[in-house]
Amino acid sequence: MMFRRRFSEVVTRQLDVFATDEADGLLAEAREMKGKYDHADREEAEEAYGDYMDIVDAVKDALADMRDRFARTLEGEAVEEYESVFERAAKKRWRWLV
Repeated sequence: MMFRRRFSEVVTRQLDVFATDEADGLLAEAREMKGKYDHADREEAEEAYGDYMDIVDAVKDALADMRDRFARTLEGEAVEEYESVFERAAKKRWRWLV
């Protein structure tokens, strides 16, 4: 591909670090909560879904913190470009963040 966004490589590396750092933390908890929701009885499904959404929100918050820390090192239009690349890549990697 001739055209590559200038932040694609750094974002990929950041998401790789996050995936490694949170493999046994937030991401493992998200998989666990999703499994509980998927297998919950009708009476327990609403609470299980709420628990799952809580951990999804925690993952989103952690990713946003990572994104925002790096964005503070940028200026001008680069901030918006970086944030856009980061959001798109994170949602592509973890589709359940949508």
